Amino acid sequence: MAKIPEEEFMNSGHNACPGCGAAHAMRYMLKALGKKTTVNIPACCWAVIPGVYPSRNLDVPLLYTAFETTGASSSGIRAALNAKGVDPADVNVVGFAGDGGTADIGIQALSGALERGTDTIQVMYDNEAYMNTGIQRSGSTPEGAWTTTTPVGSQKEWKKGPKKNMMEIAASHNIPYAVTVNIGYPELMIEKIQKAAEIRGPKFVHIYAPCPTGWRSNPNKTMEISRKAVDSKVFPLYEIENGIYNIYKKPKDEIPVKEYLQMQGRFRHLPKEEVEKIQKNVDREWKKLLKKEEFTKEELADL
Repeated sequence: MAKIPEEEFMNSGHNACPGCGAAHAMRYMLKALGKKTTVNIPACCWAVIPGVYPSRNLDVPLLYTAFETTGASSSGIRAALNAKGVDPADVNVVGFAGDGGTADIGIQALSGALERGTDTIQVMYDNEAYMNTGIQRSGSTPEGAWTTTTPVGSQKEWKKGPKKNMMEIAASHNIPYAVTVNIGYPELMIEKIQKAAEIRGPKFVHIYAPCPTGWRSNPNKTMEISRKAVDSKVFPLYEIENGIYNIYKKPKDEIPVKEYLQMQGRFRHLPKEEVEKIQKNVDREWKKLLKKEEFTKEELADL
């Protein structure tokens, strides 16, 4: 397991909310990648967190871009570096977008960058809604969640249907590497992002990043919630390398999904039968993932 580097590339004085998972996501990512990294960020919480010019809290080059263009902007940065003769192994180009700017508004540019084979790291820090603009639901909002556009009330209009599976969407482009990571396990997160940086070609990194404000959770419990997401199998930690699935951290002590949901006010309206439904869905997806791991390791390893 990777040791957490001591050097910091994200400074104090940012504008993130208390307990912000996205702040941890950036901090650990930059520890993994180091100084020779350039980050481009679309409209999202991280368009606000670094501060207003001339203030800043990142010690790496940062480009702000339009909501829908992260993949295209990353491709442009890489093309400019290539034109200057910079080896892709020497500078990490990172598109750092939220779930709205990845799974929804930015999915076209992301797909284009992946399909072209652009040597970048495309990151989705996933707080499961459009948090910067008022907690509106995104394609990554989980089933059953309250948001300001899926209100509860007497109509029970919480989020219906599952969240988009961005790992499968990314992997369908036949990219060399896609991985889920979790801020609750910083050593593992750093290890996997460093691995991604060593692989040439497009990489996709899905970071679990709780939002206490939008999740109606205690800011002091961000890390506990993050770890329970893994222990409940709500957010499995796995990688897809050249088509081969590997669940790199399986829960030692599995917990029911209920223990995860009850720490977040966005789920407090759910009746027992809905919680049971979510549990069944989580169990089904976990079994599917186990089968993919078994099949790909046996069938694809020798190809």
